[in-house]
Amino acid sequence: MALSWRSWLANEGSKHLFLFFWLSLNVWLFGKTFLLYNQGLQYYYLHQMLGLGLCISRASASVLNFNCCLVLLPMCRVLLAFLRGSQKVASKKTRRLLDKSKTFHVTCGVTIGIFSVLHVAAHLVNALNFSENYNEEFVTLNAANYRGEDPRKLLFATVPGVTGVIMVLVLFLMFTASTYAIRVSNYDIFWYTHNLFFVFYMLLMLHVSGGVLKYQTNLEEHPPGCFNPNKTLRQNLTVPKAFEELFPDYTTEPFPEDLPVPEPFVQNSFVRVCSEEPKFQSHFPETWLWISGPLCLYCVERLYRYIRSNKPVTITSVISHPSNVLEVRMIKDDFEARPGQYVILHCPRVSALESHPFTLTMCPTDTKATFGVHLKVVGDWTERFRDLLLLHSNQDTEILPIFQQRRYPKLYVDGPFGSPFEESLNYEVSLCVAGGIGVTPFASVLNTLLDGWKCYKLRRLYFIWVCRDIESFRWFADLLCMLHNKLWQENRPDYINIQLYLSQTDGIQKIIGEKYQALNSRLLIGRPRWKLLFDDIAKCNRRKTVGVFCCGPNKISKILHKLSNSSNSYGTRFEYNKESFS
Repeated sequence: MALSWRSWLANEGSKHLFLFFWLSLNVWLFGKTFLLYNQGLQYYYLHQMLGLGLCISRASASVLNFNCCLVLLPMCRVLLAFLRGSQKVASKKTRRLLDKSKTFHVTCGVTIGIFSVLHVAAHLVNALNFSENYNEEFVTLNAANYRGEDPRKLLFATVPGVTGVIMVLVLFLMFTASTYAIRVSNYDIFWYTHNLFFVFYMLLMLHVSGGVLKYQTNLEEHPPGCFNPNKTLRQNLTVPKAFEELFPDYTTEPFPEDLPVPEPFVQNSFVRVCSEEPKFQSHFPETWLWISGPLCLYCVERLYRYIRSNKPVTITSVISHPSNVLEVRMIKDDFEARPGQYVILHCPRVSALESHPFTLTMCPTDTKATFGVHLKVVGDWTERFRDLLLLHSNQDTEILPIFQQRRYPKLYVDGPFGSPFEESLNYEVSLCVAGGIGVTPFASVLNTLLDGWKCYKLRRLYFIWVCRDIESFRWFADLLCMLHNKLWQENRPDYINIQLYLSQTDGIQKIIGEKYQALNSRLLIGRPRWKLLFDDIAKCNRRKTVGVFCCGPNKISKILHKLSNSSNSYGTRFEYNKESFS
């Protein structure tokens, strides 16, 4: 399949270019720091003691500082939502980069894991070298107390060693719990272990305060490898021949400190005279400079989010839909949201600490303050949440108005936060593909169009919804029918193209109800023929840019991503977007 370089660069190419740039940047930083410690005169004596272990440990530490600084920024959801909604980021391509925040976070995390292994291995070698290469001449430079000291004491009896071991354990837990298998099977483990990041950062600040590695401060007075006459004479060591001729009694008389050194000796390019002993000093903990800013920003944002979400919402109604889907409608003072955004729900009676993101299916407007979410009942959290909201969890349909005596549990809403689907209204043509409950991001877009579509750039919407069960279409059947009838009344039936696909069925089925006839005529059996669909859209929208939005199974996402990168003979360009909660 031929690829359009322009489409490839706008979609898959940008990802590859970013990964190449990120790898190059970290390798450059590693190499730059490696050369500094390998060739820097201030590290001469320390390098003589530790060898390449010094260079590798410090080079990997610089990369770790850089990534630990940036890994928190993609998690600042309020900041990202502000940038996305503000006019300061007017470029659509720049806003699309904000959608890659999760990818950037994962990239930084993987980089931290790789260079942590390198950093730990280098320090294990350093601990052994500190013990074996103990230098009695420079006592302050040694981390060991004597030659041959057990290296394990440096790892388990010092602040840098103990904090380093604990940080390795924390990273191991965070990385293993972040794997796809654990996240899918038990999200709680991922959530709780990931919150150990705060412990990791506190240990990191203590880790760098030990001052184990030192550098020389008096290079002018004591150039590395220089000749010290007083010290040499006191130790009865061999001295250069120039001193033997000038001071024949050097073995018994100390070198006069106030006597000037002969000019011929100073000019000797092979010997340099030092005027004092070397002085060493621990490095200032630069890690604090790297991580203090992002950490404070993240903590301030979390505090702001806590204050903002501290007021419970008022649940107005709860609706139990077919196929284990629950709809919750709420009201909250001063709550504003844009179509496509999501919120994080926290119910203390379900879990004291756990919370989950859900896409808004209904946004508040100027005429109504109600907003809502649809959630699929899968997992312990959603099951307990459903049981608290519904009188009988096995009921098929239940609407509980606010004026009923039923007391709902306290529910806190954090958000809203930005997502790629905010851009669906900013294209002239958009293709929205949903798989099952993945329709929720598009529901708020459809609700917004129902209130009024003329104020948006969007002029044609292709809506594809694939479900296994015929009853699943009833989640938003009323909304689709109302939007369809509204557009027909306004003489714009071509504004939205609805295609519903029933992937699994024993025969011809239809959505029950006379008012759903408009949808039954658009109900197809089987799966979409994606290649033909893209060709038809390209043919009808020549030389235009089509925004492709997908929320569903990875299999569908990969197919759409590949087709978006493909070239066509109509000059149509497809820009791919995918839902991903950060």
